[in-house]
Amino acid sequence: MDKIYQVFVSSTFVDLQEERKEVMQALLELDCMPAGMELFPASNDDQWTLIKRVIDACDYYLLIIGGRYGSTNDQGISYTQMEFEYALSTGKPIISFLHKNPGDIPASKSEQDPEKRTKLDAFRNLAQKKLVRYWETPAELGATVSRSMIRLKKDFPAEGWIRAGSAVDEKSIKEIARLQKENSELKERLNAVAVEAPKGSEVLSQGDDKVLIAFTYKAWNAQKTKRFTFSEAIEISWNDLFSAVAPCLMNEGSESQMRDTLAKLVVDKGHNVFQANRDKGYRDLFGLEIELSSYNKVKVQFRALGLISLGQKKRAVTDTETYWKLTPYGDNVMMQLIAIRK
Repeated sequence: MDKIYQVFVSSTFVDLQEERKEVMQALLELDCMPAGMELFPASNDDQWTLIKRVIDACDYYLLIIGGRYGSTNDQGISYTQMEFEYALSTGKPIISFLHKNPGDIPASKSEQDPEKRTKLDAFRNLAQKKLVRYWETPAELGATVSRSMIRLKKDFPAEGWIRAGSAVDEKSIKEIARLQKENSELKERLNAVAVEAPKGSEVLSQGDDKVLIAFTYKAWNAQKTKRFTFSEAIEISWNDLFSAVAPCLMNEGSESQMRDTLAKLVVDKGHNVFQANRDKGYRDLFGLEIELSSYNKVKVQFRALGLISLGQKKRAVTDTETYWKLTPYGDNVMMQLIAIRK
């Protein structure tokens, strides 16, 4: 009979939101029902009792460890570790997913407290005593979870839930119908979150706010006997910057493409700067380039706003470029900015 399996997903939350979305999506695509701290936050004794009941009801337990140890109880043990140790004590089939290179995790998503860093290292060591897999990016984590769950279900068959089409009693039919509805609602929630701005981005500069873009270009004197290099800067809104760059990222675009596109935007927006130098007798302006610091500032801001993410397509070994793509949220923002209204 076809079955649906309930899987408890345990991790810190704020620093692993994107990773958790990938894992949830992977589980839903495997007809598994994810459960975790989004619905059952373990922050006091009563809720901890509820957490244990949910873990007991689950068929499998997944642990994700990134760069943070997480909030702790009165004894200084993180709730994530409490969940793991409880699942361990019940004999639940467990698989842990650990970040492959913790030193590469951004400081904003890493543990700053020395005591918690020590506890995190000890927790990683504990997790590695059971079945473990490693990951670096959210997309890689989602793919690894998909492959691992298929193997885990084969190696450790669980009771699961029988689908309504295979059940014979009315109670089972109603329960499966409830689970299917919950599955559908979870998918809708994931899709809705994918096209929303990330939490905390509301405090970042964006939209019609302007940013200073520095650039250089060359020009000849009136007699074309000497070439000069100019360093200038103009203010451009984030909406204008994103409207220019977004179309070339619909199917992934390279960093060189992004810089060239920004350079063309500066040419369009910098008429006053260029005309001032023409009035001084300089001719044949050429070779405009965006300063690296300005380009990096734009790139980081787009990523912080949840508009772009690293490209995932496989390319030739000789292709050393870094590629970027629109996130679902970025695609939605692009449509709002660029689509022609009647």
